[in-house]
Amino acid sequence: MLRPLNERFIAAKEHIEQILKQLPLSLDTARVQKAASTFIDFGKGDDGIFAVRRGELQQIAAAQSALAGSRALASQLGDETASLVAAAQTASNAAASGAAQAITNGAIFMAIITIVSILGAVVVMLYYVVPWIIRPLESITKAMTDLADGDTSVDIPGRKRSDELGRMAQALGVFRDTAIEVQKSNLREIAEARRRLSVAIESISEAFSLYDNEDHLVACNSKYRTIIFPNVAEESLLGMTFETLIRRAAEHGDIEDAQGRLEEWVQERLARHRNPSSAFLQQRRDGRWVIVSERKTDDGGTVAVYSDVTELKQREQELALKTNALEQLSSQLAKYLSPQVYESIFTGRSKVTVASRRKKLTIFFSDLEGFTETAERLESEDLTQLLNHYLTEMSKIALEFGGTIDKYVGDAILIFFGDPDTKGVKADAVACVKMAIAMRKRMRELESVWRASGLEKPPRCRTGINTGFCTVGNFGSEDRMDYTIIGSGVNLACRLEQNAPPGEILVSYETYALVKDEVSCEERGHINVKGISHPVATYQIIDVYDKIDKSCDLIHEDYGSLKLDIDLEAMSASERSHAATVLQRVVDRLSDAKQTADPSITVPITTFVKAR
Repeated sequence: MLRPLNERFIAAKEHIEQILKQLPLSLDTARVQKAASTFIDFGKGDDGIFAVRRGELQQIAAAQSALAGSRALASQLGDETASLVAAAQTASNAAASGAAQAITNGAIFMAIITIVSILGAVVVMLYYVVPWIIRPLESITKAMTDLADGDTSVDIPGRKRSDELGRMAQALGVFRDTAIEVQKSNLREIAEARRRLSVAIESISEAFSLYDNEDHLVACNSKYRTIIFPNVAEESLLGMTFETLIRRAAEHGDIEDAQGRLEEWVQERLARHRNPSSAFLQQRRDGRWVIVSERKTDDGGTVAVYSDVTELKQREQELALKTNALEQLSSQLAKYLSPQVYESIFTGRSKVTVASRRKKLTIFFSDLEGFTETAERLESEDLTQLLNHYLTEMSKIALEFGGTIDKYVGDAILIFFGDPDTKGVKADAVACVKMAIAMRKRMRELESVWRASGLEKPPRCRTGINTGFCTVGNFGSEDRMDYTIIGSGVNLACRLEQNAPPGEILVSYETYALVKDEVSCEERGHINVKGISHPVATYQIIDVYDKIDKSCDLIHEDYGSLKLDIDLEAMSASERSHAATVLQRVVDRLSDAKQTADPSITVPITTFVKAR
């Protein structure tokens, strides 16, 4: 029983000694240590309670041993020692009673010691450990947690203590003060950055707005309010959603495109805002025009720039009006110029200067035969209508074939081919003759129309065509000039027109030589022309070979080296016999050449038969 008590005492002693070592040095701590040392000394040493008890137990053991010996002697001595045994028994009972009392007293004392130890430990825990160690540790831990969460306003307890907890609190205080300074520095930098950003946004000439990923307005400049939402304070805009803002603007009538279709426009604008692509133009109610450019940010927000292009749009409209006016004026001026001349001037290919050049042209000159008589028969209004009808129809055909209309002289028309555009001298001559043929055909149709309208003798057109060198260009002064041609070639075309039969086309030999392969011509002899010393050969245009009626006995072939032109209707019997002889001779020679010549050798053959 003594050993467990001793072990519990030793354990309690060690526990108390450990607690005492952890206590800080102070007057109260010294008193507690002295009381604890006195309590511990009571149970240790040779005069301690456990040593005394151990001696008592040893005495009890010796007494028991002596009792056993006494009993043995008593059994041997019998009755002689009865008195001694009784005396010894009495002494033993007294010793046993004293030992039992000592044991009882020791147990009570140990219980008291244990209770006092527990109470002391509780007192130390309640009055020292809890308020001086545990609670400060909890406060410091809470302060550290708050600091970790970013709360730099937390108070650090125990910074005035001189123990380990005090040093820990002081270190934590230094950390908090550093964090506060860093936070203040960051706030200053953020404020400065925001100020600079605000100044930069405000300084740009365009309206600027920034919406977050939830489509709330987080930043804008005064230009944005002025353009998009005039007479609205900035504070009332920030935080609003984009849909709310555009709906308010549409309901106020600020958006021209939203008039009469509010919901449809809002949905279209939201779709474009949420999926921005290219910039678009928006018209405001006050007549302003705004270009809207929107882009998505990395965090899902939207940044938008609104550029006021009202002045540019007004200039564009003014320019469009001026352009339309200029186009109308140009269209009106174009009626005074040939389309080729007009195009060459307005495309910059020709300079409007007094200048001329020598060039080989094909000149067309036409006049109405019997126009003077017709003028006498018609009133001026009817005559004007007839003349304009005639000139309009002829001009359409001239433009269709690419002719340059030089001028109208009453009922006369002067047209030339080869300037300012040319396809070559021969192609120009062919085009001119084909134009004259088309005009002759149209005039025959107009004669029927005029006769049906009441004109008994409609005028008939005479045409002269010549190819030759002329002087072409701008003639006149720097203030007023005329694009025309001059030269003997023009004079010859006029003389050919005067000698042409009514309704027919007369061409010079130069023109005939260029068109004879595509156009059927008939020789009309020579004429004397004023200003030209030698007689001029003339030819009358029949038609292009492709359009000559098959009923006409006209044979024309132009294929490589083969050239054949036969007018059977105009041939006499002797001419036909001679033609047959010549053609037979050609066929024979072709057969001989095919049989004897090397197949790789080509024999050029030219056969030209012409009978009139």
